[in-house]
Amino acid sequence: MGIELKFVDLFAGLGGFHVALSRLGHECVFAADIDANLRDLYFQNFEIRPAADIRFCWKDVPAHDVLCAGFPCQPFSKAGNQMGFACPDSGDLFDYILKIIDRHRPAHLLFENVPNILRHNRGETWQRIRDSLGERGYDVACAEISPHEIGVPQIRNRAIIVASLGGLGGFTWPDKIANDSPLHINTVLDRRPNEATPLPDQYVKYLEVWEEFLDRTKQVESLPSFPIWAMEFGANYPLEPRAPRQLNRRYLARFKGAFGQKLSGLTEVEQIETLPAYVSSAMSPLPKWKVRFIEQNRQFFSDNRDRLHDWLPEVQSFPTSFQKLEWNWKDGKRTIWDKVIQFRASGIRVKNPSAAPSLVALTTSQVPVIAWERRYMTVRECARLQSLEELPHLPETKTAAFKALGNAVNADVVALVAERLLQTSAAGGENKILTVLQAAQSH
Repeated sequence: MGIELKFVDLFAGLGGFHVALSRLGHECVFAADIDANLRDLYFQNFEIRPAADIRFCWKDVPAHDVLCAGFPCQPFSKAGNQMGFACPDSGDLFDYILKIIDRHRPAHLLFENVPNILRHNRGETWQRIRDSLGERGYDVACAEISPHEIGVPQIRNRAIIVASLGGLGGFTWPDKIANDSPLHINTVLDRRPNEATPLPDQYVKYLEVWEEFLDRTKQVESLPSFPIWAMEFGANYPLEPRAPRQLNRRYLARFKGAFGQKLSGLTEVEQIETLPAYVSSAMSPLPKWKVRFIEQNRQFFSDNRDRLHDWLPEVQSFPTSFQKLEWNWKDGKRTIWDKVIQFRASGIRVKNPSAAPSLVALTTSQVPVIAWERRYMTVRECARLQSLEELPHLPETKTAAFKALGNAVNADVVALVAERLLQTSAAGGENKILTVLQAAQSH
């Protein structure tokens, strides 16, 4: 097992770092998380009572060898505000990590965050992190790793950052499994678990209608790689150079809106309501990527009008999000019922069952759906996707559990990286660290 090291678990959440490093035989001496319910849960699972806001307890952190932190990703996520270090809620938290580093000089650092942190603010955010650690004597490296690349059936790219006072000369990232390695979500599923939430009848209906779409287009050589937006089937409203809602009523009356509905004879308000929502709300010209998707969908419908014309009324009554289909397995069998499904604001996403889509800290309705059993994944199954199956306690409500799991770090990924990082201590890294510390103290 090697040398037993002491580690701290900051922004601990469900304790993914704790699970990973404990597997390697190391001891947690401090944890912190701002969420009171997660602090109670952490105590139940690990018999350690986490501190709360690190801003007010950073001086309480004891000496340690390894600092682990999955610091909040919202300031850097594409799905968040992207305010970065300027975010008033959590943008300053990395500064408190630096205060702890300055106070204790841990031998190793291990961080996890969203991949966008490496590209945020044109790379300046990552440069600041790297420079601030480098100035303190740390060698720093980063890689994007997804659980599916190491054999866990979940596609969830994350930035893993490692740093060491002893240098990273002997450090290597974990090997990724071959692209043709067998991987299937079945490995984390229970057989028709009683606690599973069944897919509501209306959602089954959505899938049945889209299954009919697949059946009607089976003669098409391959499904489009672009998202299928049914509301553009039959539409021809103008796309450029101005936003459609900025055009006058008389001009718009020449065209058709969503699902080919005529815009003539309508009031100005009715015309706008007849356009797709992503167009009717636009006050400026549509972005080029959206124009491209619209044009591709219109052409697809033109090529398949005879097959799809009388199918359109079925999908027209759906909520806007579910009038869209994202087919994410180009060469997969032309059916929905052997796939993994996710109902998202961007559409119904249909994926290869070799891996689940990334767990996100959003609503329970976005939990992956096991189409062949017409049900959502259970909390325990999602815990396995995060390699946290050994946790005896999870949040009591499904909403809280899925949110916590979506925010968690994957324990298998962390364990593989940590094992390689911490080998520097067992391979004489302590002498290198001592040299660095003595040099720093002499200045």
